[in-house]
Amino acid sequence: MTTSEIEDLAIKVIRGISMDAPHAARSGHQGTAMALAPLAHVLWTRILNYDASDPLWPDRDRFILSAGHASILLYSMLYLTGHGLTLDDLKNFRQWGSLTPGHPEVGHTAGVEVTTGPLGQGVANAVGMALAERNLRARFGEDACSHYTYFFCGDGDLAEGISHESASFAGHQRLGRLIGVYDDNHISIDGPTELALSDDAVKRFEGYGWHVIDLGESGEDLDAIENAFHQAKSEDERPSLIILRTHIGTPSPDIDTADVHGYSLKDDKIADTKKKMGLPEDETFYCPQEVLDFYHSAGRRGASARDEWVESFKNASIDLESWEACQSGTGLQGWQEHVPSWEAGESVATRKASNICFQALSEFIPGLIGGGADLTGNTGTSLEGFGVQSAECPEGRQIYFGVREHAMGGISNGIALHGGFIPVNGTFFVFADYMRASVRLAALSNAKNIFVWSHDSVGVGEDGPTHQPVEHLSSLRSMPNLQLFRPADANETVAAWVLAINHSGPTGLILTRQDVPVLDGTGDINKVAKGAYVLADVDLSPDLVIIGTGSEVSVALEAAELIKERGVNVRVVSMPCMQLFESQDAEYRSSVLPEGVPVISIEAGSTFGWHQWSDVQIGIDRFGASAPGETVMKNLGITPEAVLAAAEELTKS
Repeated sequence: MTTSEIEDLAIKVIRGISMDAPHAARSGHQGTAMALAPLAHVLWTRILNYDASDPLWPDRDRFILSAGHASILLYSMLYLTGHGLTLDDLKNFRQWGSLTPGHPEVGHTAGVEVTTGPLGQGVANAVGMALAERNLRARFGEDACSHYTYFFCGDGDLAEGISHESASFAGHQRLGRLIGVYDDNHISIDGPTELALSDDAVKRFEGYGWHVIDLGESGEDLDAIENAFHQAKSEDERPSLIILRTHIGTPSPDIDTADVHGYSLKDDKIADTKKKMGLPEDETFYCPQEVLDFYHSAGRRGASARDEWVESFKNASIDLESWEACQSGTGLQGWQEHVPSWEAGESVATRKASNICFQALSEFIPGLIGGGADLTGNTGTSLEGFGVQSAECPEGRQIYFGVREHAMGGISNGIALHGGFIPVNGTFFVFADYMRASVRLAALSNAKNIFVWSHDSVGVGEDGPTHQPVEHLSSLRSMPNLQLFRPADANETVAAWVLAINHSGPTGLILTRQDVPVLDGTGDINKVAKGAYVLADVDLSPDLVIIGTGSEVSVALEAAELIKERGVNVRVVSMPCMQLFESQDAEYRSSVLPEGVPVISIEAGSTFGWHQWSDVQIGIDRFGASAPGETVMKNLGITPEAVLAAAEELTKS
């Protein structure tokens, strides 16, 4: 067979697998994978720089399938190019324990760079990866880092608001090594996209400052697709978007229908489509050896480039210790010795303490990078002396995300999953709602991301209930794999930072706007690492335990003094991280919260979730109000007197 004949057959094989795998699962999305088979073929055989035998090679090109519902397309390419998937893995598509889940999951399947599915997220992730590549290249040189980031997206991705935020940011940053392909197939689940979408994608992305290549009806033209990629790669100053008009479900009987977006092709239609393509009608997962050999050859082709990179890297003049610290997501030797500390009796907002910690640690943790969503100074995510990230200063580690909370989260996930960085991003805690989908994907992806959420309660004050978080703590505490700290003071904030750096996944820091006192006994990182610990105790066994978090720990201490005057032995517990405390063994938990001893919790937020730890919950189960923070706290019952009243009621028997 000629190369042209093999390529033609290879594309048909991809389309056959794209029908067969969802049919075997009785679930999935066939049409997009079928339509994009020529595009994927060109990318993986002519463009992408990768080595299938080493999927984590640091200088590989990155590919992100933002339209994650077309996962069978990605799995087909990973199988064919030799990334380790087998034909049985494809046959187990969407089944329990398989390596081919319904949407791609990073860390689960070799060759999958990010977890995609919620539309638009992959676009943001790709922007983050492109920014990460440029920063590493600027700081360590092209011998260490020099590659491209590619993504495929569809109408759904570009309809979601996160794509607007991300594309605007990428255009402003002039990320020239970011190349996307927009699958313009005019079909959504509800029907034709014209039902709800009439954007001019060319004008939109040109307005963002992108280089746009409109290929029109070239979805089957391999050379035209290849030339478009080369044209995009030659554009250094702007990110590129290739717009490709495709026909979903090609060449099935359901072409250009909403049905084939999902699982519409079953026995007879699959047989008809295979017959039309000249494939065996009664053979599932058909893949002749010559096609497999062709793709395996493509998968091995990058081995020489990887070997060249290894040699170049050996001879490169770089700060190897900093590079290795970046790649391992940690600090230089002895970094933990440089954390700041405060004396008991001082008064400082935890957001300010966090900023001092961020600034100090950035000297010794070269992978720290980040900023805020137009609230950089307010949230304590400003970083002086390391440059502002831009096309003119690509080595800069201070990022101004603008008012783009959702994209900030998604971009930061891309930065983290690229490798080489621990991204930090900040906004007011109440606006975590805007970025929740990105936070959830950080947790699902185990992306080492530090979310800085300041202005943590009704203590925000005069801005009122629109800016005062109430339900956010309990909501985010319910999210699996998100380590969440609400530190009592500056020293607990430092401990939370250290634990975030040492953690393998995402961390949220919930910080005060207002000054809070530095307390005696909060400076032991090992105690904070337990999630909760005894901060103030009595000589005898306690009659009552009060648990506080954040700014309410000092309230709990004040209340304890009032209660002791009534002859009650009171223990005060600080619980900066509920999840960490829950993970401790029963012996430690009972040493902090003894069985049979009544417990009061106090936190300036929803009481939901506190019943696990306390008998009486003092909190705020309503929205706040516009007034000075101290006034709001007092009027909503976050006071020592409220704890005293609860204690008297609880212990009067």
